[in-house]
Amino acid sequence: MISPVRRITALSALGALGVALVACGAPQAASRTVVTRPSTVDTSRPPTLAPGPAGLTPVFEHGPRTGADKTVALTFDADMTAGQGARAAAGERFDNPGLIAALRRLKVPATVFMTGRWAEEYPIQARSIGRDPLFEVANHSYSHYAFTDDCHGLPTMAPERMRADLERAYTVFREAGVPEPMPYFRFPGGCYDGRALRRLSASGVTAVQWDVVSGDAFATDADAVAREVVEGVRPGSVVVMHCTRSAAPVTERAVRMIVPELRKRGFRFVKVSELVEAAATAQ
Repeated sequence: MISPVRRITALSALGALGVALVACGAPQAASRTVVTRPSTVDTSRPPTLAPGPAGLTPVFEHGPRTGADKTVALTFDADMTAGQGARAAAGERFDNPGLIAALRRLKVPATVFMTGRWAEEYPIQARSIGRDPLFEVANHSYSHYAFTDDCHGLPTMAPERMRADLERAYTVFREAGVPEPMPYFRFPGGCYDGRALRRLSASGVTAVQWDVVSGDAFATDADAVAREVVEGVRPGSVVVMHCTRSAAPVTERAVRMIVPELRKRGFRFVKVSELVEAAATAQ
């Protein structure tokens, strides 16, 4: 039973939004990894983890550490909070098409954790990412409001709205033309507790955290971001980065350094779904 609120480390001087973007969950043992299929998605969808104790939503942080296959998943949070429409209208860019183009040029599979509000703001990009077999779109909530109290300054969502917020994001994805949004969910700010896990249990999603923080939010030194990732990656790692131009301006440059270096070290890039499947079959 997960009772304490899981909090994340962040750069304290960046302000509430910056903190939420660089959030990192502390390691937590996931529940028994057995392949199961959520009732809300088709049976052709990727594997999820079995519910945790008392039916809690399972939490996934990284794939198997052993074996000859050195895999790593790059994940990108496409963050946009429900109340940021005015900032977008004023010209702030919450997208990063150059980053997506770089991933395509480098032929790097990736998982994009997208908020529903982001997909509303950039429906053409959401559809393009969702229909590209190189990528998979996962759920980062509709509103990007926190699922716990005291989550680094993010507005807090009422518990009775949690599942509806998640489901609203899936509705927006499909309206934008994303054909198969994945049954994976990333908590805004990386914050969750037992109550949040219970509230989402009926949705059948697997909560996906990470074990490597890139530090790309509001970073100005792409080399430093690249070093943080390369030095932190282990077999099965999940790396959290961001797909928001204004908040993570050097991510594209960092990725162009990270990818060749990790490939030189024998790593193979995969989507989160492949790591979840590997974790399930390893049991």
